[in-house]
Amino acid sequence: MENWYLIVGLGNPGVDYAQTRHNAGFLLVERLADRWRANWELERKFQSRVAKAERDGRRVLLVQPQTFMNLSGEAVSAVSGFYRVPPAQVLVVVDDADLPLGELRLRPGGSSGGHHGLESVEQHLATREYPRLRIGIGRRDAAVREITGHVLGKFGADERELFAQVLAKAGEQVGCWLGAGIQKAMSQFNGPATDQPKQKDKP
Repeated sequence: MENWYLIVGLGNPGVDYAQTRHNAGFLLVERLADRWRANWELERKFQSRVAKAERDGRRVLLVQPQTFMNLSGEAVSAVSGFYRVPPAQVLVVVDDADLPLGELRLRPGGSSGGHHGLESVEQHLATREYPRLRIGIGRRDAAVREITGHVLGKFGADERELFAQVLAKAGEQVGCWLGAGIQKAMSQFNGPATDQPKQKDKP
């Protein structure tokens, strides 16, 4: 098998969930597929939409699990197992209501932070040591823990322009991860998406 890298955007399938905050991961991999001219195919054996690309000499699989968020690990495990992708080369992209809207946080591993999609991935990969990129979607009231309506809602008109900048910067961060590794991708891009990259060189 070739040496693959896996970029998984988590979200929920179907028109009812399209363009919602909870589908930030879906939106990023769709943007990457468009920029990289990769075509989506429904792979039923993986319960996923999959697009193949090549970046910086690396073979990349873009994945949208079709299992719904809470069962995302089933799809991630199926794809990574078939292509023999080690956890360190599986990047999972998720929304995060505990990060302000417009903020990015890439980490090489860690806890799920209560995100059910990450919990499922951790369960099925049997490890917490896989990279995850959290895309901040904020929350309306920091004191309110029940946020289902917020995360499943669509971006407001005042948020769309900022979120477009977020996706652009997140795409650059993913490219940096592929080309230069996770440490540089973290140091150069973690933080508010409206800031300029901390270094002039780009991936």
